[in-house]
Formats: sequence, C-alpha cells, structure tokens
Amino acid sequence: MKGIRPDYYHRNGLDLFDFFELMMPKPWVIGFYVLNIIKYVVRFPKKNGKEDLIKARTYLDRLIEFISKKGNGKDELHTD
Repeated sequence: MKGIRPDYYHRNGLDLFDFFELMMPKPWVIGFYVLNIIKYVVRFPKKNGKEDLIKARTYLDRLIEFISKKGNGKDELHTD
C-alpha cells in the first residue's frame, strides 16, 4: 500500500496498523482510522498540502481493508 508505512512503524513482523487492529477493540480501531482521516483532510490546506491528503487516503484504505476483514463496520461506533 502506498502512503504512510515507513519501516520504522514495523516491529516483530507487524506494522503499527496491524498491531492496533490485533490489540484494540474493533470500534476503537474504526475510530482511530476515522479521526486520522478527518485530521489530515482538515489540516491539508494550511500544513502539508498533498502529503496530508495522501496520509488521509492511507487511513481510508486501511479502514476499508479492516472493515472488509471484520464486517461492514455499520453501527460499530454507536453507543446507544
């Protein structure tokens, strides 16, 4: 996958994303990805421009992969 997956995010055969997906509850993983997507899209005009959009796309791609493996994600963040 293109985007933000540098070598320093890898430990013991897992990248940071894989580690989060294994160790955190599904709603937390979804929230992590969604919040990072929002962060990078909101800040791109005044900070890193295209680089931030690429980072947002990386998180969106990972979210899509995650919900494809774990279910559709619908209603995962609702607490009512």
